[in-house]
Amino acid sequence: MATKQKKATSQSNNVEQLHWGFWFGVSFFVLVILSLCYMGWLMSERLSAQESAPVTSVEIMGEMPYTTRLDIEKAIETINLGNFFNVDVNKVQQHVADLPWVYSVSVRKQWPNELKIYVVDQEPVAFWNGDFLINTQGVAFQADTSRVVKHLPAFYGPEGSEQTALENYTNLSEILAFGELGIDELMLSERYSWQLTLNDGVSLNLGRENRVQRIQRFIDVYPQIKKNAEQKQQVDYVDLRYDTGLSVGWKPLTEKERV
Repeated sequence: MATKQKKATSQSNNVEQLHWGFWFGVSFFVLVILSLCYMGWLMSERLSAQESAPVTSVEIMGEMPYTTRLDIEKAIETINLGNFFNVDVNKVQQHVADLPWVYSVSVRKQWPNELKIYVVDQEPVAFWNGDFLINTQGVAFQADTSRVVKHLPAFYGPEGSEQTALENYTNLSEILAFGELGIDELMLSERYSWQLTLNDGVSLNLGRENRVQRIQRFIDVYPQIKKNAEQKQQVDYVDLRYDTGLSVGWKPLTEKERV
C-alpha cells in the first residue's frame, strides 16, 4: 500500500514539472517574439528617420573662374533637398550644367547629409561675332562677357565656322609670334577669305589660299616695310593676295604715336 502511494506521488510531481516546464517554454518563446518585434520596430523607426533626413550641407568645388557659388545655389534652389535618399543627382547636375559658364559638372551624395558638386568652367579663347564666345574646343557659347578680365581676340565668320576660325588663329599666331606680333581680330568672309588685324593695328588681307605661306612672307618683309616708312607715316594694311609680292597701304601717325 505504501509503495502505491509513493508511485502516485512521483507521477503527480512529474506531471507538475512538465506543466511548469511547458509554460516556461511558452513564456520564453513569447518573450523572444516580442523582443524581435520590438527590435524590428526600433530599426524601422531609425531607418525611417534617416531616410527623411534632409541634405544639410552642399559642397561646391572645381575650376570656376567665372561661375560663382551663388550662381549654383540659385540654379538648384527649386530642387527639394528635404530627403537625402530622394534627391535626384541627375536633376541637380542638369540644372547646374545649364548655367552659361559651366562646361562640365558632376554630382554625388555623401552619406549621411551632404551633396557634393564639382564644376569645370568654359575656357574662352575669343569673342565670336560680337555676342558669343568660343571655348578651347572651338564651340561657341553665350555668357556674361563682363566676367572676362583678360584680353581676348575677336573672331567674325559664318555660322558653323567656329572650329575653322580657331584652328587658323592658332596656326597663324604661332608664325606671327616669331615677329613678336599677335592677332587682335580675325575675319572670315562668306567666301572663306581671311583678314587679320594685328596687335599693332596693321590689317592683313590673306585671301582664300596659301595663308601660311603668305603670313611667312609678311614676317620676312615686315621689318623692312616699317624701316622704309616715310616720316609721320605708318603701315595701315598689307595685301598679300599675290603669288610673289604684296602691296602696302599707309596712314598718318596719330599724335599719340608721334610722341
